[in-house]
Amino acid sequence: MHLIAPDILADARGLSPFPCGIGVVLGGLVWLCGWRWHRFWVVVAVTVIGGLIGLQTGKSTGGHILAMGVLLGLSAGLLALELARVLAFLAAGTAVWLAAGALFPKGQELWIGFLIGGLLGVLLYRFWTMMLTSFAGVVLAAHALCALAESLFRVDAVKFATEHALILNGAVLAATCMGVAAQSLLERWRLRRRERREKAAEKKLLEKEREKEREKVLASVSKQSLWDRLLGKKTAA
Repeated sequence: MHLIAPDILADARGLSPFPCGIGVVLGGLVWLCGWRWHRFWVVVAVTVIGGLIGLQTGKSTGGHILAMGVLLGLSAGLLALELARVLAFLAAGTAVWLAAGALFPKGQELWIGFLIGGLLGVLLYRFWTMMLTSFAGVVLAAHALCALAESLFRVDAVKFATEHALILNGAVLAATCMGVAAQSLLERWRLRRRERREKAAEKKLLEKEREKEREKVLASVSKQSLWDRLLGKKTAA
C-alpha cells in the first residue's frame, strides 16, 4: 500500500515549481487548520464532488452538462453543513465495516460494526475531522513536495516512492498524528484567547458601569449641596 502514490507522482511530472509550492502551502494549511476551517473545507469538498457528479450525470444522460454540474454543485454546497454529520456516520461506519470484514471474513453480523462505527463517527466528530483533515493535508503536501523536489533537484520521485513505501507510509502516519495534536493545541489556544477577550470585555463593561454609578453619586451629591446652599441663603435672608 502506497500512501504516496507513484502513479500520481508520475502524472505530476513536468509541473512547474509554482503549482507544486501552492500544493505544499495548501496541504500545510489543511494539516494545521483543518478543524478551525472545517466548515469551509466541508463546503468546498462537497460542492466540488457534487459538481463533478453533476457533470458526469449530465454527460451520461445527454442533458445540459454545465447546468447540471453547476446546479448540483450549488445544491450540495448549500446542504453541506447539514450533511456533514450524516457523511461522518456513513464514512466511519463503512470504515469499521470494511475493517471488520477484513479481520473476520466469515462474520455474519457485520452491520453491527457499521452501526458502532457510525455512532463513533458522530460522537467523535471533532476528532475524526481533525484526523481526516490532517491526513489529507499531509498526503497533499507530500505529493506536492515530491513533485517540487523532482522539478528543482531532478530527483526521481517515482522511484523513491516505490522503493521506500514503508518509510513514507510511517512518515505520513506520524505527521498525521502530529497534525491532530497541533490542531488540538491551536484550538485550545484559540478558546483561551477568546475567553481572555470575553473576560476583558466584561471587565471593561463593569468599569463603565462603576464609572456611571460614580458619576450619578457625584451628581446627586452636587445637587444636594447646591440645594443646601440655597436653603441656607433663604434662611439667612
